[in-house]
Amino acid sequence: MGIFSRMADIINSNINSLLDKAEDPQKLIQLIIQEMEDTLVEVRSSSVKVLADRKTAKRRILQLQKNVEEWDNKARIAVQKGREDLARAALYEKQTLADEVHTIETELVALDEHIEQLDKEIEQLQQKLNDARAKQKTLNMRSKTVESRLKVKQQINRDTVTGAFARYEGLERRMDRLEGQIESMDLGQNAGTELRSQFDVLLHNDKINDELSRLKQELSADKEVNG
Repeated sequence: MGIFSRMADIINSNINSLLDKAEDPQKLIQLIIQEMEDTLVEVRSSSVKVLADRKTAKRRILQLQKNVEEWDNKARIAVQKGREDLARAALYEKQTLADEVHTIETELVALDEHIEQLDKEIEQLQQKLNDARAKQKTLNMRSKTVESRLKVKQQINRDTVTGAFARYEGLERRMDRLEGQIESMDLGQNAGTELRSQFDVLLHNDKINDELSRLKQELSADKEVNG
């Protein structure tokens, strides 16, 4: 079923209002354009027939007017020859053809009015079609713009997450190295180690433990920020 039920619906339609209510404006505008194009083809086809009928009517009028003149001349000749009966018959034929001319001329006036109306409707429909095509271009441009912005935003989000993970992994690696240093200090230690050496190790371990504590706090804070 078409969007429009008749020509007047298309001409009087508010495309923007239709699109505002549509779930898929791009699909709807394509349907609107297709229906307008089909209707335009139909109206132009109808115009071709009406124009052809007009040409036929004008040719018929010219032929009938010629016949009217011929019967008028025959009536004159009959009168000149004293044949009133033939003159009457000729005038009867002339009047019959003249009546037909009048009838066709009336039809021709109606055809001209119809052609004028079709011309107006075609112009209005073409304008509506141009508006719909312009609207379609606008929708396509907006769609491409939104898609581009979405891709950029997604890339930014990916870069942000990647950077956060990289920072997190860097902190973990630094903590692993510090813990390794602490553990290395314990290697080779035994009960026979001199007292002074033990105090040096303790002091050194305190510095490393402070640095390790600071890194753990940074890592914990980074986890909270990233979710």
